[in-house]
Amino acid sequence: MAKRQLRRIGGSQVESLDEQIEDAGVVAFDFDGTLTTHDSYTAFLKWRAGPTRYNLGLAKLAPAAISYLAHRNRGRIKAAATREFLAGVSRERLEADARAFAELMAPRMLRPDALRTWRRWAQRRAKLVIVTASPEIIVAPFARGLGADLLIGTELKFDARDRVTGAFDGPNCRGPEKVRRLQEMFGPDVRLRAAYGDTSGDREMLAIADERGYRVFQEKP
Repeated sequence: MAKRQLRRIGGSQVESLDEQIEDAGVVAFDFDGTLTTHDSYTAFLKWRAGPTRYNLGLAKLAPAAISYLAHRNRGRIKAAATREFLAGVSRERLEADARAFAELMAPRMLRPDALRTWRRWAQRRAKLVIVTASPEIIVAPFARGLGADLLIGTELKFDARDRVTGAFDGPNCRGPEKVRRLQEMFGPDVRLRAAYGDTSGDREMLAIADERGYRVFQEKP
């Protein structure tokens, strides 16, 4: 699977980072709930579909939601939502919609305290990586706007006509998969200078970091 390399555009105690210019290594941020106040993919699907279509889609997803109570596999219910709301959409259309969504929602979703920490690490010349369970194609405009060096996320599968199939092109990027993808990019012995997350799906990524920030960002725009 090809990884999206992004060109740069621009500790547990968030306010205590050293401002000194240095090569600080790799710093990984979860996206949903860490850099943002809530889940970006759900918000995107709701925004794109509109109220009526979204509520209809939720009703159709009721069996998948009930099944989730048994299997607790977030990837499966996310794939079901992808099939319901995005199957058949062209890559070009989806990329355009993702850009429009990010332009509209970034000021409303990105946490100010998380952004301050992001910028401090940028000043220290850290390699800034977003590692997310949300689809890369949806998060990519946010990542470019932030000046991320790399985006790692769940990849959607496209058919021969470059349209969304509703399946994933690889595993849901959560839990151990986050570490596997980081190892794929930086080598099997990768060690993070710092990592930030907010759910159990970030536990393994936090475990390979020297500085671990778990739910340290609380501010809302």
